[in-house]
Amino acid sequence: MSFKPSTHRKPSQAQPFYIDAGTLKGRGSACTIAHRFQAELREQYDDGWGSLDQEAQQELCAPATQIIEEQAGRILSSNQSPDISFDLSINPYRGCEHGCIYCFARPTHSYLNMSPGLDFETRIVAKVNAAERLRAAFANPRYQPQLLCLGTATDAYQPVERKLGITRSLIEVLSAHAHPFSIVSKSAGILRDLDLLAPMAKQGLVAVYVSVTTLDNELSRRLEPRAAAPQRRLQTIQSLAEAGIPVGVSVSPLIPFLNEPELEQILEAAAAAGARAAFSIPLRLPWEVNPLFQDWLQHHVPERAARIMARLRDMRGGRDNDARFNTRMKGEGLWAELNQQRMTKACARLGLLRERMDLDLSRFQRPGPKAPGADSATAPAAAQIELF
Repeated sequence: MSFKPSTHRKPSQAQPFYIDAGTLKGRGSACTIAHRFQAELREQYDDGWGSLDQEAQQELCAPATQIIEEQAGRILSSNQSPDISFDLSINPYRGCEHGCIYCFARPTHSYLNMSPGLDFETRIVAKVNAAERLRAAFANPRYQPQLLCLGTATDAYQPVERKLGITRSLIEVLSAHAHPFSIVSKSAGILRDLDLLAPMAKQGLVAVYVSVTTLDNELSRRLEPRAAAPQRRLQTIQSLAEAGIPVGVSVSPLIPFLNEPELEQILEAAAAAGARAAFSIPLRLPWEVNPLFQDWLQHHVPERAARIMARLRDMRGGRDNDARFNTRMKGEGLWAELNQQRMTKACARLGLLRERMDLDLSRFQRPGPKAPGADSATAPAAAQIELF
């Protein structure tokens, strides 16, 4: 296959472009899409040697995952949105190997000059000094404990966590300083940290929300190719509940005519497994997620693609996406209101809370001063600074 560069464009003029790979086993996105800041685009063309035909006949192999280590400058991100119930968030990883095609965080890879398509799920940035930066943030005299959520953009328990353990190291810091937090995950990997989570739960310091988007194994495999199977997620809810950890369920994103018909069944299954609370957010299609998701629809459910997009636009004021505060997380119009009513009635019937589970902010313990000589390498320099 050959490529030729397209005409140079300003980043604001760059249009989405696909190197189409059909469907790749184990990957959510089947294409490399140009990100919105990309100034130069490439396109396929036939070089006269039959390379395009040859490529089409070759068996496509899913690209391997690459881990990129990063030394983070800071680890806490503040929230300015009135739609979200937490004040601070921590994301140990950028990109997510789960490969959920609908992930609203895909466009963040554009800031790294990577594709929100395949790059997002195959090039994972790991913040290897996350625990160190969190400890430093807690030691700041101006820091006050606030509602904190772990894994808000990408899953803190994606497959690479088994090897790197960055999320576990963060929980160790949170536990040492009695700082409350919540976690949102669709991975059974969280059960590896029950030894840390269960004692914190007894002090009102942790709540977990497990994402269950569908009970259909085949749909889950196509939507979220490397995430835990639906039954495994329900087992995770049960294991967390049995360990005394407050656990809720997130039926998000809710996609019309795809997983939306399952809403009540998912809530019932989660409640039976031990969930105490529930929430749901309709599908959002910011930036490059929009063309990626529509491409996925054409590959997997072409007969429903037009209906799904039409219903989404009904809930987004006629647009594919609505980024406005106060509407982006719930939608608007008749269909959005109907989904909210279904959610409210099902939760009331099943005894599921609709608001966040309470956490205790009063137990926070700020890190104490370092012992004398703990950092002997910098002690002389520090003494000289004191003189001035």
